[in-house]
Amino acid sequence: MRIELSPRASVSPIWRAIAPVLAFVTAFLIAGFVIWLMGRSPIAAFQVYVSQPLSDPWALQEILVKATPLALIAIGLSYCFRANLWNIGAEGQYVIGAVVGSWIALKTHGTDAGAWVLPAMLAAGILGGALYGLIPAFLKTRFGVNEILTSLMLVYIAQLVLDYLVRGPWRDPKGFNFPQSVTFDPAATLPPIFDAGRVHYGAVFAAVAVLVTAVVLGRTLFGYRLRLTGDAPRAARFAGFSAKTTTLAVFAISGGLAGLAGISEVAGQIGQLQPSISPGYGFTAITVAYLGRLNPIGILVAALVVSLTFIGGESAQIMLKLPLDLTQAFQGILLLCVLAADALVSNRVRIVSRGGVR
Repeated sequence: MRIELSPRASVSPIWRAIAPVLAFVTAFLIAGFVIWLMGRSPIAAFQVYVSQPLSDPWALQEILVKATPLALIAIGLSYCFRANLWNIGAEGQYVIGAVVGSWIALKTHGTDAGAWVLPAMLAAGILGGALYGLIPAFLKTRFGVNEILTSLMLVYIAQLVLDYLVRGPWRDPKGFNFPQSVTFDPAATLPPIFDAGRVHYGAVFAAVAVLVTAVVLGRTLFGYRLRLTGDAPRAARFAGFSAKTTTLAVFAISGGLAGLAGISEVAGQIGQLQPSISPGYGFTAITVAYLGRLNPIGILVAALVVSLTFIGGESAQIMLKLPLDLTQAFQGILLLCVLAADALVSNRVRIVSRGGVR
């Protein structure tokens, strides 16, 4: 006896809309059961994870701050994933974007260079991330190397480069031997949108990326090209779409947006280079992209939801003594529930026995 999934002839739009909500509720029930097994109250955990952050103005700002890099990276990944290409190394592209953009900030430090510094940093971050993203794309198109392996291995190279720089040539000589660069000048800092607020203009970049991607993927020939390449590669070749060009293009876009996220986070949130400029945004963004079903608006909502779990997880670690790893486990459970819900909505479950189908 075995279980099979057979495609449904038609999928109800109502069930497709309800599926992510049911998946979210299911994930919370599973997480609540795990928390109960750990000897904590699931109701108290829900209040700490969800109710308190949504009712606290400071926490709401932190949700937007953490959602900004997640949304930017996940939007870039959606280009690759729609074309059935697997960029798993957005974390490395994020780091390289931060490093390349910060190079300008460090070179102009203390020189009163002017207003051109910040735009140059952002452009350099985008370029650095794009070029780093093109490495696995080039290896795939030129030598047929699996992009999953190369993009993932490049993450560790990027992290080691950052660690070497902040511990060596870029270390602040007045930083008491801490592995960090000097604090950026005000001209090299991304300002907050509101006075005395923490939400910087990186949030605006994320919103623009969402809107532009919604138009590109839904209204342009390039968006159709990506869908066709992902769904029917042979049909894309017959239509004259080059797989090589598509691969290079989507990896450059994905890496560029990850690089923009990196330099925006360093220039706007942190204010200097240090080894811990990312809590794993590049990897979490993969979850965000699929939670949002590779739809730009869905990705924005998913980034806010996942950011909420980050803030709630930090509070639960303090107030309920729950491990922070539980937050990552919940994010994984949420992704599995969403994927399972989509599979059940699109397919019918059949139990096949030796005597026939039940």
